Amino acid sequence: MDSRNDEEAPLVLVSGEDRKVRTGKSYKRDVHILSISFLLIFLAFGAAQNLETTINKDLGTISLGILYVSFMFCSMVASLVVRLLGSKNALVLGTSGYWLFVAANLKPSWITMVPASLYLGFAASIIWVGQGTYLTSIARSHAKDHDVHEASVIGVFNGEFWAIFACHQLFGNLITLTLLKDGKEGSTSGTTLLLLVFLLIMTFGTILMFFIRKIEGEDGKETVGSSMGLVDSLVSLPRMIITPLLDVRMLLIVPLLAYSGLQQAFVWAEFTKEIVRPAIGVSGVGGAMAVYGALDAVCSITAGRFTSGLSSITFIVSGGAVAQASVFLWLLLGYRTTSGVLGTVYPLVMAAVLGIGDGILNTQISALLALLFKHDTEGAFAQLKVWQSASIAIVFFLSPYISLQAMVIVLLVMVCVSLLSFLVLALKVESVFTRDE
Repeated sequence: MDSRNDEEAPLVLVSGEDRKVRTGKSYKRDVHILSISFLLIFLAFGAAQNLETTINKDLGTISLGILYVSFMFCSMVASLVVRLLGSKNALVLGTSGYWLFVAANLKPSWITMVPASLYLGFAASIIWVGQGTYLTSIARSHAKDHDVHEASVIGVFNGEFWAIFACHQLFGNLITLTLLKDGKEGSTSGTTLLLLVFLLIMTFGTILMFFIRKIEGEDGKETVGSSMGLVDSLVSLPRMIITPLLDVRMLLIVPLLAYSGLQQAFVWAEFTKEIVRPAIGVSGVGGAMAVYGALDAVCSITAGRFTSGLSSITFIVSGGAVAQASVFLWLLLGYRTTSGVLGTVYPLVMAAVLGIGDGILNTQISALLALLFKHDTEGAFAQLKVWQSASIAIVFFLSPYISLQAMVIVLLVMVCVSLLSFLVLALKVESVFTRDE
């Protein structure tokens, strides 16, 4: 109510000093801190995840499957948890799950990995819903305070975040490439040192997360100490989960959300194991994923800069989908493991193209949800993580039982279905979206 009164107050009543305070506040600092914190945490987790199926084999595959099943179910309640805790507190708490998961890999067994995977599913759900909510909120505030186009600010902020975030694949896997060595008969050395370095880096990332500022007015959104507020929130939980799916726009986006999870899981579980490892070895996984991360980062920031509305999002997403589909067709129809220079170059080229597609999808899906679901940001990003994590879990559980060819066929079908559904969405809401702008 106070903020509305401030907005409606005549400008002539605001002193020069007060106006400077109001209009001079920049949220770019928080974007920088949030992005770097995620970079430090996920360069460790991402690299560990890339190696999970190659080093821990079936235990690693099943642990990741458990993680993403937990992630899926916890995402259904994540929007409520984020509202109760606040975005900043959810982000800080969420970092703990990643630290514990990497620590569990020091002594990988069913006793350590399964509980760590289950808890990380919860932590991941709140950190990602919190990230989407926080970044969208500060983007809107920045656009409002500086009188600039909201869609452009959302695109730029998401572009910066995802570009810096994507660098986790580059830096994390370069560290892996440096510290992890191939031994005799397929063994590896340096794993313990690598994990300890990762834990140290993640600790700095967690500390950094404390320095982002809370969203103004968020403390009043839900009251943790109020039993009535908590009961009301729990009663409304089924409605919060189901309501977004009653919106035809969300239903048309769901295939794209699911595909974004499938293509990520394919890179982590199948691409590294079936394409990269046979061609350039376990230590080469780090190099291939570094290329993947570098192109992911470049395309994230580039796509973010060109995001201005639904039309630009549609064009950019279509390009990313076509790029990834070309890799899947190559794998299905013509790729064979070869020796020599080309045997090394081919997996790196594929990693680069897959990284381009992932950077585009991450940036544009976040911008799309922020623009179309302004009144339920937490719910929209919770849906994103529900469908992504469900798709990722399916890949990890099915990975030991289906062939690479079958997986690639599924991906080709999904990229076609998701792109078609997204184009229908674009045609359906373009006129309404233009009028709203």
